[in-house]
Amino acid sequence: MKNYNGTELLRTLCEINGPSGFEYKVAEFIKSQTEGVCEYIPDRTGNLICLVRGGGEGYDANNPRKVMISAHMDEVGFIIKRIGDDGYVHFILDGGIDAKVLSARSVTLFNEENIIKGVIASKPIHSLSPQERTEAIGADKLFIDVGANNADEVKQFVNVGDFGTFDSDFVTFGENDRMIKGKAIDDRLGCAVMIEAMRDLREKQDKLPFDLYFAFTTREELGNSGAETVANMLEPDYSIVLETTAIADIAGVPENSRVSEVGKGGTISLMDRSTIYGREIVDFALNLAKKENIPAQVKKYVSGGNDAGHIHKSGKGVKTLAISAPTRYLHSACCVASLDDYDSIKALVLAIVRNLK
Repeated sequence: MKNYNGTELLRTLCEINGPSGFEYKVAEFIKSQTEGVCEYIPDRTGNLICLVRGGGEGYDANNPRKVMISAHMDEVGFIIKRIGDDGYVHFILDGGIDAKVLSARSVTLFNEENIIKGVIASKPIHSLSPQERTEAIGADKLFIDVGANNADEVKQFVNVGDFGTFDSDFVTFGENDRMIKGKAIDDRLGCAVMIEAMRDLREKQDKLPFDLYFAFTTREELGNSGAETVANMLEPDYSIVLETTAIADIAGVPENSRVSEVGKGGTISLMDRSTIYGREIVDFALNLAKKENIPAQVKKYVSGGNDAGHIHKSGKGVKTLAISAPTRYLHSACCVASLDDYDSIKALVLAIVRNLK
């Protein structure tokens, strides 16, 4: 398989169907893009762990320091819970999706062998009671129409326990096509950064004073983080978590409720709902970004959480940094982010790795 870069790498990653619990196809693609640039560490929980060995000045082969960079492979999606006699498919959410973004969305249902398309539907408005018209329709009252007349037609392709994701084209738009729209940008963008960073280190033959692990992790969207397993196994000294973050830099949101802004660089967290980040490594990253003229910004609103919540408490404790891509409309079919931020995050990750002594 050819190596993909930049926008095409992002596009290909985002178009793979890989909700929580079904990440293996994402892992297979990532492995195809990293062969020859790393070693692979065995794992039992679906994580893909890549090792770039150190060897530079200060490297201790008998007791190497360890740095781990991670991004999760899974995306939000659906799991089939029931197939009605009428052929309509009922589902539960696989990850945190606001029910308001579901109705009338195109989706893909699949298993290891088959893929079918469908549309999320609900009762039409003229069939709703006055009270129902004022309420948000929950996922338990929605269903997926795959064009079938009965359950047997559906079960030729998928069955209870199979998965689904949004069916959404990856599109570039805006000035110079520097904005991107698609599903699974959370967190295939972080995965793409790691792939390209690994290649860059290999191409420039960097000899680092520590062993560097790139962990492509599972099940982050469910909170059952594969990153915790990796961190407990590796016991890294430092960890960099690459993520996306909901930002609310849109019309109608007051300034004091905005997390960060698209196009102004990676968002570095001081605190979120699962982690308080050590100022030593936060200040190191911010000062380095300023020194290297790499756009970066501070997360201005305490919200959300990510794999850092599991990693920093693992083993004997890990000094952890989170760098997130500002992303609009997170956990929907149409996440929106910036290629400028992608480039900035990649540049900052490489600068940190090359300057962390």
